[in-house]
Amino acid sequence: MSTKGGRIRGHSFNGAPERFEVLAEYIYNHYGKSVKYIADVAGGQGMLTRILRKKYNYQSEVFDIREWTLVGVPHRQEKFEPQHAGYYDLVVGLHPDGATRAVAEAALIKSTILIPCCNFWDQTKKLGREAMLTEISAFYDKASVKHERVVFDFDSSKNVGLVSAPTSASRR
Repeated sequence: MSTKGGRIRGHSFNGAPERFEVLAEYIYNHYGKSVKYIADVAGGQGMLTRILRKKYNYQSEVFDIREWTLVGVPHRQEKFEPQHAGYYDLVVGLHPDGATRAVAEAALIKSTILIPCCNFWDQTKKLGREAMLTEISAFYDKASVKHERVVFDFDSSKNVGLVSAPTSASRR
């Protein structure tokens, strides 16, 4: 898919448009066929889901309370809750805004990729990117969730994420 000036083949996006391709390729390279069902939390228009489905043959669907997905993209117009994670093999939050905590809590149940963009982790104090990632990492450590910090290769200051997998100690 070609990207140019915030657009992908006629679709306009806020932020780095190449982030969808980069993350989809990472998912394919990192998980391969070990995952099939993917929740794209707060996935907006659904470009990540579209790429995951068409290019990599995953069964991905968008969870987003907003009703504005691209034509043909499966969409659950509802708030993602951590207990939804049980159905999926992987939960992805690419700049999930208000769903950041729900994606992090889903890591207690299933593998997740969380790339936060704004401070929706702790509303009681202002957190920058590093402080927020540190606090989410501490949450994972306390819950015995195995995780690693990954810098994704797209042009944005919000390109650092946490890739996690639950352990037997963290599963509810």
